[in-house]
Amino acid sequence: MHSRLLPLLIVLMAGVLLALGFPLAVSVAAAQQQKVVVDRIDDTARFASLAQFVTERPTGSRVSGATDERRETLQKELDDYYEVYGIRAGVFYRDDGPMASAPASWYLPADGDVRDAFQEALRSRGSHDPEQVWPWQRGRLAVASPVIRDGDVIAVVVTDSPTGRMRSRTLYGWLLIAAGESAAMLLAVGAALRLTGWVLRPVRVLDATTHDIATGRLKSRVAAAGGPPELRRLARSFNEMADNVQDVLEQQRAFVADASHQLRNPLSALLLRIELLALELPEGNEEIASVRTEGKRLAQVLDDLLDLALAEHTAPDLCLTDVGALAAERVASWRPLAEERGVRLTGECPATTAWADPVALSSALDAVIDNALKFTPEGGRVQLKVASSDGTTRVVVGDEGPGLTEDELARVGDRFWRSNRHQNVKGSGLGLSISRALLAAGGGSITYARNEPHGLKVTVALPRNEPATGL
Repeated sequence: MHSRLLPLLIVLMAGVLLALGFPLAVSVAAAQQQKVVVDRIDDTARFASLAQFVTERPTGSRVSGATDERRETLQKELDDYYEVYGIRAGVFYRDDGPMASAPASWYLPADGDVRDAFQEALRSRGSHDPEQVWPWQRGRLAVASPVIRDGDVIAVVVTDSPTGRMRSRTLYGWLLIAAGESAAMLLAVGAALRLTGWVLRPVRVLDATTHDIATGRLKSRVAAAGGPPELRRLARSFNEMADNVQDVLEQQRAFVADASHQLRNPLSALLLRIELLALELPEGNEEIASVRTEGKRLAQVLDDLLDLALAEHTAPDLCLTDVGALAAERVASWRPLAEERGVRLTGECPATTAWADPVALSSALDAVIDNALKFTPEGGRVQLKVASSDGTTRVVVGDEGPGLTEDELARVGDRFWRSNRHQNVKGSGLGLSISRALLAAGGGSITYARNEPHGLKVTVALPRNEPATGL
C-alpha cells in the first residue's frame, strides 16, 4: 500500500508544481522581453524626436546647413548607439529611403519582423507586443516608432536588436525556477514520506497483528503506533474484538476439554458394566460385541477431543530438531505394523534440521503414517521422504490407497470429516485435525494432494528459520 500511495502523492505534488512552474516560466520570459521592448521603445522615441526636425529630404550633395547639422546629429547618435549596444537602428522614409542608419549599409528588408514593425509604425502605432522570443530561438527583436510632423507620419525609426542577452537572462530565470521547483519537490517528497509513514504505520501494525492471529498466535495485539485518530480508534476496536474472540475460543476449548474429561468416567463405568454383562451372556453374542466396539470408539473420540483441545491450547516448545532422524525413528516404529498388514513402509531420511516441537512433530507424523497404512491395501507401499529447499524442510508421505477426489481434498483435515467411501475404516476423523493444530502452533503446515498414479500425498512443511511465536 505504501508503494501505491507514495507515487500517487508524488505525482499529484509534481503536477501542482508543474502547473505553477510553467506559467511562471512563461511570465519570466514575457517580463524579460517586455523590459527589452520598453527600452527599445524609449530609444526609438528619442530618435524619432531628433528625426522630426530633419525638415527636408536630401536631393543632392549639398543641403542647407541647418538640415545637414540635424541629420548629422541624428546619424551620430545612431552610430554611437550601434557602436555601444550592437543594435542596428535607422530612420526610413515612407518609401523605404533612409534618412539615417547605423550601420550605413543597413536597409529595410523586403519582409520579416523588421518590415512588419515598419508597416505597423506607418499606421501611427508603435511596437508594443512583438512575438515572443524563447531561449531556444535565435531570432532578433524589431521595434519601430513613427516620426510624426504636423499630424502626419513622415518616417519611421526602426531598431533590430540581437536577443542573446535577453534569452540568457530568461534561461537564467528558468534555471532559478527549476532549482526552486526541485527544492520544492524534494520537500514535497519528504513530506509525502512522512505523511504516508504516519498514515500507514498503524495499518502495517494492524496487518501484522491480523496475520499473527490468523496463524494461531491469538495473544497478539495491536500496539499503539500513532497515526490518524480513526486508525487509532480502529486499533482499539480490533484489540477489543481479539480479546472477545480469544475469550470465546478459550471457553470453547475449556468446554471441550472438560466435557471430554468428565465423560470418560461414566463411559469407563459403562464399558465395565458391559464387560460384566458379557460374562453372563453366551460367548460370541453379536449385540454385546457391537456395543463393546461402539463404546471403545466413543472412548477414542473423547481421547481425540481432549488431545485436540490441548493441542490448540498448549504453546509449542520449539527447538532446532533433526527432522531426518526423527522421521527415521517414526518409520522404524511403524514398520512392524506395516509388515503385519502386508504394506511396505520405506523412508528416505537424510539429515536436515528445522524448527519444531519434537513431541508435536512426532504426533503429527504418527497420525499421517497411521492414516496412510489404514488406506493402503495389502501389497502396497507407503513412502516417506525428507527434503529441504527455500528455507523449508518438508516431510512427504505418499501412499497407494484409493486417494481422494478434488472435493474431498478441499475438506480433508476438517474436524470429524471422513469420506463417505471410508466410513467403515476405524477412526474418529480428528487425527489430521490434531496434526494440523500441532504443526500450526509452531509455524508449520500440512497439505494434501493426489499421489500419482493413485493414492494420497501428505506434505508436512516446517520452517528452517526460527519462527516468531507471539508478541
